[in-house]
Amino acid sequence: MANYQFSHRLKVRYSEIDGQKIVFNAHYLTYLDVAVAEYFEEGLRLDLAELARSGEFDFVLAKTTLEFKSPARLNDWLNVWCRVASIGNSSITMNFKITRDGEIDPLLLAEIIYVSYDPHTKSSRPVPDFVRERIGQFEQTEGVKET
Repeated sequence: MANYQFSHRLKVRYSEIDGQKIVFNAHYLTYLDVAVAEYFEEGLRLDLAELARSGEFDFVLAKTTLEFKSPARLNDWLNVWCRVASIGNSSITMNFKITRDGEIDPLLLAEIIYVSYDPHTKSSRPVPDFVRERIGQFEQTEGVKET
C-alpha cells in the first residue's frame, strides 16, 4: 500500500462475526488496537510494556473515526495497514486501512488520535524525542508532519 510502511495480518474468527455473518463493527477497533501495538513493537522496535512500566512512554486513545467500506467475513485474512500521519506536542495521529488479503480496495479506513500519557500525573505530556525520532526513521517519508 502506498504511503504505508507497516501492516499486520490477522484472520477473522467465528467469535467476531454477527448474525449477518460479517465482522461485528466493534471488532474492527480490536484489529486496529492489535495493529498499532505491533507497529510500535515490530515496526519501531519499542517495548511498549517496558516503556509504560518505566514511565518513559505510554499513550491513550483520544479520538477514533471509522469509515466502513465493505464487510469482512469469517476466515478472511486481513491486512491492517497503519502509519503515523502527524505528531503534535502530545498527540500522535495515525491512519489505518484494512484490506482483504490479495486485494487493494479498503474494507475500512480509520484515523486515530493517541495522546502521550504520564501515568504518575494521569495527564498528557509531550511525545518523547526518542519516539519522534524512531517514527521518523521508520516512516522515511515526508508524510509525518509536526503539528
